[in-house]
Amino acid sequence: MLRFQHVLHLLALGAIPFLILLFVGMLFWRRKKLKKLGDESLVSEQLIGYIPGRNTTRFILLSIALIAGIFGWANLQMGAKTDKVQRKGVDMIVALDVSKSMLANDIQPDRLTRAKQLIMRMLDKADNDRVGLVVFAGRAYLQVPLTIDYSAMKMMLATVKPDMIPTQGTVIGDAIDLSLKSFSQKEKKYKSLVIISDGEDHDEHSLAKAKEAAEAGVIIHTVGIGSPQGVTLIDPSTKAPKLDENGNPVVTKLNEAELQNIAAAGRGTYSLLNNTDAVAEKIMGEVDGMEQKNLGAVIFTDYKSYFQYFLIIAFAALLIEWLIPAATKKTKPTTV
Repeated sequence: MLRFQHVLHLLALGAIPFLILLFVGMLFWRRKKLKKLGDESLVSEQLIGYIPGRNTTRFILLSIALIAGIFGWANLQMGAKTDKVQRKGVDMIVALDVSKSMLANDIQPDRLTRAKQLIMRMLDKADNDRVGLVVFAGRAYLQVPLTIDYSAMKMMLATVKPDMIPTQGTVIGDAIDLSLKSFSQKEKKYKSLVIISDGEDHDEHSLAKAKEAAEAGVIIHTVGIGSPQGVTLIDPSTKAPKLDENGNPVVTKLNEAELQNIAAAGRGTYSLLNNTDAVAEKIMGEVDGMEQKNLGAVIFTDYKSYFQYFLIIAFAALLIEWLIPAATKKTKPTTV
């Protein structure tokens, strides 16, 4: 199996077509200037050691050196040894509340940002588990299907914001239902759902959905974010307190009882988000303690690098280019 260790370095090859166009343009410009001086062949004869195609040859050698250097920089590798490693893990979906109440700043800098930080910490502690992301407000959407690409998960997480869901509200039941459908339907275990929300649930069916998920083998952990005392919700567009239909300021409160009940129905645990690292450690500890399934795969564990051969080619091309003498103009002998 061949691979480039630093495959993104190959993007530098995109400069080669630009350099070719630049060189061709220089040739046309030079020919145009020589024609102004007279016949091109006669002018060329005035150069000592003139060899037709000298500049083109030197450009080709420099291009070869550059291309070989880029390939060496990317480091072509071949798998020299393979081991069959038995990996174990579980499937974990994180359901993130992105309703506008998550913009409240009773927990700094705001609820949603802290929730994202928690998920980042969880991903840093994950090992071999497949992870997915569901976002919900008035409706639930699968943002990231189950994957082992934690980097892609983090990139998608950074784009999450309340405006991405047009229907506002908080329907935890829909998030549980969508998460349940996103898991493998053939297994009755190895599945965990982590719900991060302020608990202001507008869905009376959330407890029933949690029990249904538990019967399907999904362990549900909930994380409460915000303060039970509540805080006035600020409208991000006007920077003024948001008002209800009666003209009163909207106060958003953490509903711990709702999240605790969902966790109990889902045979999991409830955590209040105070210390991000501590909560991430607790949840991932619960996930690691679950029965895990085998994810056996053949992977290459030892690679042999071939960058040195490309560097030799680059050096040889540069040496040959340097040895090609440059032409000089003829000068008339001086008389005394």
